[in-house]
Formats: sequence, structure tokens, C-alpha cells
Amino acid sequence: MNKCFDLQQQADAASPAERLVAKLKERGLTCATAESCTGGCVGGAITAVPGSSAVFLGGVISYANEVKRDVLGVPQVILDTHGAVSSECAERMAAGARNLLKADLAVSLTGIAGPDGGSAEKPVGLVWFGLATKDGVHTEKMIFGGDRASVRAQAVTHALGLLLSAPSSKLQAPSSKLQALSSKI
Repeated sequence: MNKCFDLQQQADAASPAERLVAKLKERGLTCATAESCTGGCVGGAITAVPGSSAVFLGGVISYANEVKRDVLGVPQVILDTHGAVSSECAERMAAGARNLLKADLAVSLTGIAGPDGGSAEKPVGLVWFGLATKDGVHTEKMIFGGDRASVRAQAVTHALGLLLSAPSSKLQAPSSKLQALSSKI
């Protein structure tokens, strides 16, 4: 069976995913993901929640740099200059997913889950996150400890928390959606 992480970690991630789905439903908003090191686990945590189809539009698993570039629109110069595991890449991944999937907000993750691939500048456990909203993109860096599964599970939980913690002002439905809803009433 293919699992993103063990059942206990899934149970731990379910609560933030459930809260996220409820919050987005309440506000009439949608979300999307762009994932590299987590391989779709954030989307998996969200879609494990019944009714998530009302708010989750989809995700891009951009494990390869070519997918980051060709699907999400990360410029090759960013990949060449800053690398795939960088603030600049996470920013473009989040913006690309939001634009591609026409979501109100999108989260991105790009990192080094290990056990190999780390360096002094970019150690194993380093994950960059991006959160794209109508107001722009916020990025942040985390360094998680543990083995590959643990790094990935912590990254999923952090990404869900990032989506949940987006300021309310950045989660207001676009006026075009509100107008469309008003015209149906």
C-alpha cells in the first residue's frame, strides 16, 4: 500500500485538514497545492476529508525541475541561480499553482527530505514553503529533524498550518465570485 506517512501521522494531520476544509467552505474559497518533496501528501491529507471536493481544486506534484519550469512557470534562471530548494522557487511554485488551477490560495513545498541530497547550505530537512493569495506570495523556511518519512510528515502538517493561518484579509473571496453568487440569488 502506498502511504504518504504512517497512520498515526495521518491522524495528526487530519485535524488541521478538517479545519482547513471547514474554513474554506465557510468562506466560499478554494485552494490548490504545488508539491515537490511531499509528493502529493498535502493534497492527500486534504482530500481525505469528506466534502473536500468543494474547496480543493487539485495539485501539481513537481518533483522534477522540468515540471517546476514547464508546468508551474518557475523560470530556469531561478532554478540555475537559487536552486529548486529556495524561497524564489517556492514563491513561483505557489503562484504558478494558484494561477494554473485558478484557486483563491495555493501552498507550495520544495525541500530535501533525505536521507541524501543535503549540503552545508541546504541540509537534509530543509523545506521552503510558499503561500499564494490574491495579495501576493509569502515564503518561509523550516528545517525539520528525523528520517525521510518524518521530514515529509512534518512538512505536510506545516503546510496545512500555513494554509490555516493565512490572514483573513487574504482569504476574502474575490469580488467577481461574490458578484456571481449575488446574481444567482
